[in-house]
Amino acid sequence: MSDPGTSAPLKRTPLYACHVAAGARIVPFAGYEMPVQYPLGVLKEHLWTREKAGLFDVAHMGICFLQGPDHATVAAALERLVPADIGALAPGQQRYTQLLAPDGGILDDLMVTRSPEPVGDGNLILVVNAACKDADYAHIRAHLPSDVQLFVTDNRALLALQGPAAATVLARHIPGIDGLAFMTGAFATLEGQTAFVTRSGYTGEDGYEIAVPDAVAAAVWAKLTAEPEVQPIGLGARDSLRLEAGLCLYGHDIDTTTSPIEAALEWSIQKRRRAEGGFPGADRIARELASGPARRRVGIKPEGRAPAREGAEIRAASGEPIGIVTSGGFGPSIDGPVAMGYVAAPHAAPGTRVDLMVRGKPLPAEIVRLPFQPHRYARKPKT
Repeated sequence: MSDPGTSAPLKRTPLYACHVAAGARIVPFAGYEMPVQYPLGVLKEHLWTREKAGLFDVAHMGICFLQGPDHATVAAALERLVPADIGALAPGQQRYTQLLAPDGGILDDLMVTRSPEPVGDGNLILVVNAACKDADYAHIRAHLPSDVQLFVTDNRALLALQGPAAATVLARHIPGIDGLAFMTGAFATLEGQTAFVTRSGYTGEDGYEIAVPDAVAAAVWAKLTAEPEVQPIGLGARDSLRLEAGLCLYGHDIDTTTSPIEAALEWSIQKRRRAEGGFPGADRIARELASGPARRRVGIKPEGRAPAREGAEIRAASGEPIGIVTSGGFGPSIDGPVAMGYVAAPHAAPGTRVDLMVRGKPLPAEIVRLPFQPHRYARKPKT
């Protein structure tokens, strides 16, 4: 099989045989042959993850390390490329951020974790999107100082265990892992090999991302899917889960034409970075923080049952075009259609009535607050 429109053969993750054996429907995605759904079906896979625990193959994602003499040096190097406060990360702490172009557009979004081990301090662990990873690696390398290096990990598979039962299930195999805090990481042992586990994910549910050597990935997959609370989940439900959670998909809801402020990601830019700048597009982002962007990413709830898909035009009640849908579909947990998109700032307030152009006809809809489905991350209780 080749990627549509190219002659390049598609890659396979170390879990490909597991998907085939489980009866998955395989589709091309980001240069890989990936499972879009299993016999359970997208709707039931989605609801299973919300109610119990779903296991996802995310081994197509890119894992790399930044390595330098100490944390301050490596953090400063990455902060030249991203707007997050990397220097303030505690050992094992994880942060979401974006690689920015000179004009403040988003080249990719990524997760950054400071090594939890004192012996590894000076290491940052990065997880980037599959379709962007080669460009990301080249971009990062081109901007690193001589005392910081990037190392790509090509022999690690990434699995995501998501849902309210995820902590209980994983603790059977890694005792104590249920005590790991949200957005932190730790090294553990699975199948006799070192794994790196973070309490994170992209479904809006509690869960973990688990990086293991390729050689034991299938064994870990088999062990976790053997648990009664766990079902394998494909790309179809992964997309509907993240859409309900109001989470951006790179290349759709965010790209080089969008800034973090337009994308409603200002929460990912900490106070020090806002004040000091020093990252690509800092002037634009400061201006948008102060005065507001010209457009905003918003949640959209269509009336009725018909979904509005990516690319649908958004019109004001007056008929004036004001934006475009970037993600849309059916939300199984909501039991109705949901969408996200960008609208001109004057129309971004929740409660604003709009029309979505679907097959040439206006579909009534309303701007709503995100997320559609409340997040259920394992945050520490406030004291």
